[in-house]
Amino acid sequence: MKKYLIVGLGNIGDKYEHTRHNIGFKILDYFAKAEDVTFTTQKLGDVAEYKLKGRTFILLKPNTYMNLSGKAVLYWLTKEKIPLENLLVITDDLNLPFGSIRVKAKGSDGGHNGLKDIQAKLNTTNYNRYRFGISDTFNKGQQVDYVLGEWTDEENDKLKERLEKSVELIKSFGLAGLSNTMNSFNGK
Repeated sequence: MKKYLIVGLGNIGDKYEHTRHNIGFKILDYFAKAEDVTFTTQKLGDVAEYKLKGRTFILLKPNTYMNLSGKAVLYWLTKEKIPLENLLVITDDLNLPFGSIRVKAKGSDGGHNGLKDIQAKLNTTNYNRYRFGISDTFNKGQQVDYVLGEWTDEENDKLKERLEKSVELIKSFGLAGLSNTMNSFNGK
C-alpha cells in the first residue's frame, strides 16, 4: 500500500485557529470532516489516517508551531517510511491572489519560516508543496498582522469552495500523481 504524508502548516491554539497563516490546518480539518476521519494527538502533532483505493494518506498538523514544522515532518516521514516524493506540504502564500492554487515539486521557501525549517530539517528544497494564496492586501509594515489576522467576511464566503477544491487536490496527488495534479489544479 502506498503511503502519503500530507502536512498542513499552522500554529496551535485558539488564538491562531481562524488566521490566514493557518490555512494548512484549515484544509486538513475540512478534509477530515468531509471524509469522516478523526485527528488524534500523537508525537509532534495531530494525526489522522485516510485510506482510498489502495493508498494511505497520513494527515499531519504539526504541534511544534509554524517555525519549527520541519521536526514533525522529518519524524513522520521516517516513522511511516514515506518517500520524500510522497510528501505534500500545504501552506499559505502572500504572493498569490486569495484562493489561488499553486502546486510545485520544489522551490524556495519564499520567506516562509515554516518552509525554511522543513527545508533545513530535510536538507533539500525538493519536496512537494501546495501553496494557497492569501493575497497581499496589507499596508507596508503590516505583513505580520495581516498573516496572523482572521479572514474577512468576503474571504470566508469564498473559502468553502476553495476547501472543497483542496480536498480534491489532495486525493489527486495520491491517485493521479504530482504532474497530473499540477495540470488539473494550478491556477484554478
